[in-house]
Amino acid sequence: MQHLNFDAFPPQTMAEKAEAAGLAKIRKDPLSLFLSAVTAGAYIGIAFIFYTVVTTGNGDMGWGANKFIGGLAFSLGLMLVVVCGADLFTSTVLTIVAKASGKVGWGAFAKNWLIVYAGNFVGAIGLVIVMQIARHYDGDGGQLGINYMQIAQHKLHHGFAEAIALGAMCNILVCLGVWMSYAGRSLTDKLLAVVLPVAMFVASGFEHCVANMFQIPMAILTKNGAGQEFWTMAGARAADFADLTWANFLAHNLLPVTIGNILGGAFVGLVYWLIYLRPSVRNVAH
Repeated sequence: MQHLNFDAFPPQTMAEKAEAAGLAKIRKDPLSLFLSAVTAGAYIGIAFIFYTVVTTGNGDMGWGANKFIGGLAFSLGLMLVVVCGADLFTSTVLTIVAKASGKVGWGAFAKNWLIVYAGNFVGAIGLVIVMQIARHYDGDGGQLGINYMQIAQHKLHHGFAEAIALGAMCNILVCLGVWMSYAGRSLTDKLLAVVLPVAMFVASGFEHCVANMFQIPMAILTKNGAGQEFWTMAGARAADFADLTWANFLAHNLLPVTIGNILGGAFVGLVYWLIYLRPSVRNVAH
């Protein structure tokens, strides 16, 4: 009997591809890097729009099933990032593999992270502004906007350590998805590799700093700018979402979630560096 051969790259090669990808990212010129990061911020925001739309008005659906559908929708974001070659902060943490191999200095390493983080924020906020102008929150009689705000309000109620842990778990899954994509030889391989890790972290309520750069500001601006006609239509009050503020977003979500995302991504990168790329192992492999 002939066995199926999926012809994937082996784990050693995957690690080498991750190292090379990280080095290429760090060597990218600053303007190209920033613009690529802006697109990544917008792509993840687009994915959160998709998530919010498909999870609105599903009152009769089970909690887990609703989350799973939303997670599948959200996987569009990492698909766009991987296929289009955008620079996303959470997966950029994997550049730590190239750093561990001594191929880049600390200055270039830190500069890369800062540019990507800033670009992601600009892309996410730019999409928020477009969605506010479009009054996207009016969907389903205002229930779409209410869903945005309820999701964001929940995100602001994590404790600091809790948000770090949720951020770490998120980026373990994101970086495992990206790492598995290095095994693929075709576009289909790469797309399939990222879907379930992303769906799992989203369905489980883990926290992604770039997704929150879109989702929470979208909720804050909806609360502050939607107007009385929105609240009347939606049957709710702005006072119900009083904790949706910029200060709460930065202190209670973005800061700890970013820390957690760094820890989770670094864990994935360094574990596989130790398994496949540390000098004693690399010399034997070659």
